[in-house]
Amino acid sequence: MTNDHTPHEAPAVRPTVHGYPRQGPGRRLKKAVEGHWRGEVDADALLGVAAELRRERLQTMAEAGITEVPVGDFSLYDHVLDTTLLLGAVPARFPDLPGTGAPADRLATLFALARGTDLQPPLEMTKWFDTNYHYLVPELDAATTFTLDAGPLLEQVAEARALGLVPRPVVVGPLTYLLLAKPADPSAGFDPLSLLDPLVEVYAELLAALAGAGAGWVQLDEPVLVQDQPAEVLERLETAYSRLAATADRPRLLVATYFGELGAAAPVLARLPVEGLAVDLSSTAGARTAEADLAALTDAAGLAGKRLLAGVVDGRSVWRTDLEAALATVERLRPLVGQLDVSSSCSLLHLPLDLAAETAIDPEVASWLAFARQKLDEVVTVATGASQGRQAVAAELAAAAAARASRQASPLVRRPDVRDRVAAVTEVDTRRDSPSDLRLAAQQEHLGLPLLPTTTIGSFPQTTELRTARAALRRGELDQAGYDAAMRTEIDRVLALQTDLGLDVLVHGEPERNDMVQYFAELLDGFLTTEQGWVQSYGSRYVRPPIVVGDVARPAPMTVGWSRYAREAAGGRPVKGMLTGPVTMLAWSFGRDDLGADETATQIALALRDEVTDLEQAGIDIIQVDEPALRETLPLRAADRPAYLEWAVRAFQLTTAGVADRTQVHTHMCYAEFGEILGAITAMDADVISLEAARSRMEIVGDLAAAHYPNAVGPGVWDIHSPRVPSVEEVVESLTLALDGGIPAARLWVNPDCGLKTRRYAEVEPSLRHLVQAAHAVRARLTA
Repeated sequence: MTNDHTPHEAPAVRPTVHGYPRQGPGRRLKKAVEGHWRGEVDADALLGVAAELRRERLQTMAEAGITEVPVGDFSLYDHVLDTTLLLGAVPARFPDLPGTGAPADRLATLFALARGTDLQPPLEMTKWFDTNYHYLVPELDAATTFTLDAGPLLEQVAEARALGLVPRPVVVGPLTYLLLAKPADPSAGFDPLSLLDPLVEVYAELLAALAGAGAGWVQLDEPVLVQDQPAEVLERLETAYSRLAATADRPRLLVATYFGELGAAAPVLARLPVEGLAVDLSSTAGARTAEADLAALTDAAGLAGKRLLAGVVDGRSVWRTDLEAALATVERLRPLVGQLDVSSSCSLLHLPLDLAAETAIDPEVASWLAFARQKLDEVVTVATGASQGRQAVAAELAAAAAARASRQASPLVRRPDVRDRVAAVTEVDTRRDSPSDLRLAAQQEHLGLPLLPTTTIGSFPQTTELRTARAALRRGELDQAGYDAAMRTEIDRVLALQTDLGLDVLVHGEPERNDMVQYFAELLDGFLTTEQGWVQSYGSRYVRPPIVVGDVARPAPMTVGWSRYAREAAGGRPVKGMLTGPVTMLAWSFGRDDLGADETATQIALALRDEVTDLEQAGIDIIQVDEPALRETLPLRAADRPAYLEWAVRAFQLTTAGVADRTQVHTHMCYAEFGEILGAITAMDADVISLEAARSRMEIVGDLAAAHYPNAVGPGVWDIHSPRVPSVEEVVESLTLALDGGIPAARLWVNPDCGLKTRRYAEVEPSLRHLVQAAHAVRARLTA
């Protein structure tokens, strides 16, 4: 199969994107899905809402000028989980699911895998490369057989065609699917990549079905190629795509990569017998791609006669695109390929939906920004300029240049006092006074905690009453005094509940916090928050990432008043002060593109250091600085990791190192692969670290023991991202695994995987009761 164009014809440059946000205005998808879980929305109604949202998305892209549209990227929960159902790869430990025949059965199966059943925990969840999006990890073994179930994808192809649009199905590629998977039994020594040959046969069957449905192109996403891959994996890539290319009566194949540079994969991609490639040319890593990778791709006419989707509009950045630079890149590439199209660097899933929904952002600042809907316009502008000349988009180019000039000159962006404070930081500022063993002794004497102390991660459920009070405060229907009284009432209730349950270290429950990042962003100089800037994190969970618009400083204490109140109300039990760490503040915000992430993290760390100092002076003896994003922000290439880990660890140390030995510093991390950063975790030197561990059956414990981790650990014993209530026996088993795996009892804490904000009290109370009962049972066994 060949392309329609030769390199000499210079066909029109067309605009497209890899994908688009799923939620719809007002997070309509979230509300429908959660209504279905509550039994308020039946399967037919939920599927009807999904169909409407898909149609609206397609129409939005078409109205912007994009006529070849991605399909298959829409999901009710997660696109990797959808791929598992597409391939019929439901794990054998779910024998009683209804299957995927009828739509209602398919929904039940999908949500059972995502959320678990009464008998089985859900599939493991972890971060999608270096983003804050979570995917459900495929669970495979030697007995896994793949069976194509393409009905929903074919339905989306038909929907686009019915609107007069050209559908381009987007599917996770076979290599990426297997390399993201985990063995069902980690101890069995099974390699998911051993299933590549039978999996490729099912992909060939899929291609034939899509061709029969009228798809002219199919996009297979292989983002694993921007990670370091051994030569044998790249060889398997060639073999797999040679087989797919040989499929009779197939659509043209577009292999897409994103999130970084291709490196050694570039020449292999150039050799693949496929008709098109998509590469990231916009992000920081993508800038290197534009030089090094494109040189490799174009050697020996690697792109001649092929289609290239040039990802010159950053799909992960809210900053307005430098349209002149993007257009220059496209113009340079155009003579080298058979068909050049302009695209986002990746799916726009990672951006808020529409800047037009923001009514409170200063118009000048808004002119610096572009959300998903505005990125469509940018893609179309660059494609139009490349096809019709700069004059055709002169107004758009001028507006973009003016916005850049406005931002560079704004006093919101640069603060000399903050820059001077960063420059004055020394190594002394990043070190605790004593080694961890001496600190542990001082803390134990001061706090008097029992063996296997029990606690939670920080947040308690955000009830309807809390959200109602927060909304009333925003609307002016409730004054600050009334709001504060409502928060104190909730803190009293949460403290009483924890005391009744018998938890050893309490939290105030964070009722005043809308989000663990946004709350602090609203109180720090240098951050901008949004009203409707929702971005999917996992399933029906959406967050509003703040935007770092300028240098960061703390104008006043942020948590001290609430923590002091909780301490006084706790009746002598220790209460943790709760902060979000500098790396997570940065990672879960949209960062700057005019200042290095390391310097921004240092600015945030200094602001948080002031808060830590004030908490200690207020009598808070345990201070938790959460860093769940430290692993997810790890660069995808090994060569880039040491520099990142150096500044990330330094930022945490700078935040926490100013306290006395007897003040216990905690941190928390969740839903990531921690084995690769154990050295950095040790270097952070937190007195106690709590980690997600329930879904992976304490997998992290062996890694910590092998690394001789010296400090205390709380591996999560309750998976809070599932509505399941763990039994006492399950928690005892998890604690036994932790002890047998090498964590000394004197350094083992008992806690859930993560905060409880998204759970209901009907799940929280029994789960915590079982957690405490299990801790007491194991404690009694150890001291008998």
